[in-house]
Amino acid sequence: MTGRLICTGLGPGDPDLISVRADRLIRGARHVAYFRKAGRQGQARRIVEGMLAPGVEELAMEYPVTTEIPFDSPAYNALLSAFYDRWTQALRTRVEAGQEIIVLCEGDPFFYGSFMHLHVRLKDVIPVEVLPGIPGMVGCWNVLGAPVTWGDDVLSVLMGTLPEAELIRHMRSADALAIMKTGRNLPRVRRALAAAGRLQDAWLVERGTMPGERMLPLSEMEDADCPYFAIVLVHGRGRRPVAEDAA
Repeated sequence: MTGRLICTGLGPGDPDLISVRADRLIRGARHVAYFRKAGRQGQARRIVEGMLAPGVEELAMEYPVTTEIPFDSPAYNALLSAFYDRWTQALRTRVEAGQEIIVLCEGDPFFYGSFMHLHVRLKDVIPVEVLPGIPGMVGCWNVLGAPVTWGDDVLSVLMGTLPEAELIRHMRSADALAIMKTGRNLPRVRRALAAAGRLQDAWLVERGTMPGERMLPLSEMEDADCPYFAIVLVHGRGRRPVAEDAA
């Protein structure tokens, strides 16, 4: 039997939002791999709790570093590069031996997902398939219950790790915003939104679609109260048809 590697996008966190095909593959898997921080269950593994078959082999790919050192330091890059190289070889060996391995990935694998670092290393040497998932930010703006874009609105997806001047520039030019990687970067994000005149329109959504979900205006939140699984959203106010009774 020919082996293969299949990465299944798990969506924003609610197991009911996993695609039908991904659900079927996860429940029938004999080998499952997922990323996690050392000593933690891992968000991807938590999402599929109760779905895995008895006796499934679990391969926990534990990051050597997460936020302990700056992400732009040479040491960070060297540690992560070696980590991905090691798991590339481990997964390749298993697939070439005939195993079908399901890799779990929060959100969509090709949208800032860790799996893309394995994909670029493996896609030309073994069979690799990727199943899309609902990105986390989509789940978050749906729990707010309002359209994030209208008409010709431009949506910008920003990383909170960007320099403050870059954040301000993008915030001023976009109509709607989704700001990821907040956490310890929240003070910088808040200052940039204030400088761009967007702070009063910003919402923070924590653990959208998941247990413990929380949402509140960013202006009412303390900087130190921002968890890892949180995103900042600013809705667009673009072109839309005018209701007849309002004309």
